[in-house]
Amino acid sequence: MMSEVIKEKSGFSDALKRAYATFRRIPFSTRAVGGLYFVVLIIGILWGASPADLFTRSLHFFGVWAIYALSNVPSIQSGTGPNFALPVGIVTGLMAMVLMMAAGLTGWTLLLVSALLALVFGSIFGFLYGKLMNAVKGSEMAIAPYTGFAITALFGLVWVAIPITHPRMIFFLGDGLRHQIPLDYFDANLLFARLLEFELFGVTFRTGELLVVFLACILMWLFFRTKTGIAISAVGRNPMYAKASGINVDRSRVIANTMSTAIASFGVVIYAQGFGFVQLYDFPMFFAFPAVACILVGGASGQRSKVINVLVGTFLFQGLLAIALPVFTRVLAGADVVNPIRMVIQNGVILYALSRMSKGVA
Repeated sequence: MMSEVIKEKSGFSDALKRAYATFRRIPFSTRAVGGLYFVVLIIGILWGASPADLFTRSLHFFGVWAIYALSNVPSIQSGTGPNFALPVGIVTGLMAMVLMMAAGLTGWTLLLVSALLALVFGSIFGFLYGKLMNAVKGSEMAIAPYTGFAITALFGLVWVAIPITHPRMIFFLGDGLRHQIPLDYFDANLLFARLLEFELFGVTFRTGELLVVFLACILMWLFFRTKTGIAISAVGRNPMYAKASGINVDRSRVIANTMSTAIASFGVVIYAQGFGFVQLYDFPMFFAFPAVACILVGGASGQRSKVINVLVGTFLFQGLLAIALPVFTRVLAGADVVNPIRMVIQNGVILYALSRMSKGVA
């Protein structure tokens, strides 16, 4: 009898050790932000917020941000680092949508044709950006953000000067496109979001967006099992060894950055329909930092990333930002500090993620 009790205790102890070892294998950044997410979630529930509403908000933000986070995978794998030039892809995607709206397309036709054109524009600009990254090897992290800032400012002039006269797109007085163009004018509001949408236990699943995200992730996973994908990963791990093995290092880096920019360009179509409007001018300026934070929170480093890092990190980071506003609005009712607290959480997590990346860990 005593031996059975000892064996039972020993088995329980071994199970605890295995569980603890598994927990320790989860990157610290994921554990930290995941813990903060569940703390805010519990606080919201205790203060009367609906758990279903909070999870719905989390899934919404996950669906519209995951493609942006996914665009970091090729650039990180190639050794050029996270895609801090994300605005390059965003402005090309916006250009595709603007041109198609001006051409009179509406509904699904507008979104699908814009997505295809965005991939074309993103690939062209991504190729040029990849060439730039090869020209500044060793300084990619410094050059990339300013490349994004510069192209955002350049396209600010384009939005003012572009010869479009569509009454739903231009300012009421004067020339130039509006800062924000509602997509319901073009019957393209929330089309992916409402495709096969369903509700379960009060949680709304925007199935169309989620299917696009998971399909993109599967394609990315498959790509990095092809000859080209393996070559890109080899370049990111050890460029000298890759070169000695006959891999064209510069070509692999250009392909990776072309993919990153094209994916980001496609991502803005999903983002725009998910919120119901197209935003121009300085809208893309600081999008790179939250997108990079998503994948780093998910466990990626400055040199290695996986699709699972995208899925986990985007849900935790964007989910945290999504529920922080309604939760702190309830907790701090009447106090005008909700948005500052939200910004502290957002920028604090970004700063933490970037600091971990600079150490080569997550």
